Amino acid sequence: MPLDKKNKVSAYRALLDLSSMGTFLVVSTFVGGGIGYFLDNKVFGTFPWLSIIFLLLGIAGGFIKIFDTAKRSGKSEDESNENDENQK
Repeated sequence: MPLDKKNKVSAYRALLDLSSMGTFLVVSTFVGGGIGYFLDNKVFGTFPWLSIIFLLLGIAGGFIKIFDTAKRSGKSEDESNENDENQK
């Protein structure tokens, strides 16, 4: 069954959201680790404690973003399936 323009755009948007999930974890991990490293070495001199804490916070933030994106993608997919069934 060919997709109409609206469904094709929503499919590409979902694909874009899902394909960017891998970068969420990597970027948030590096940002958290970088902030912790900066605070440890330049501000407080407490290496490695803040680096570890902020690294873990970055990893947790990345997983939260991944789960949120997956949940949102699943909802939009369910809504589009319901709309397709209602149109039949």
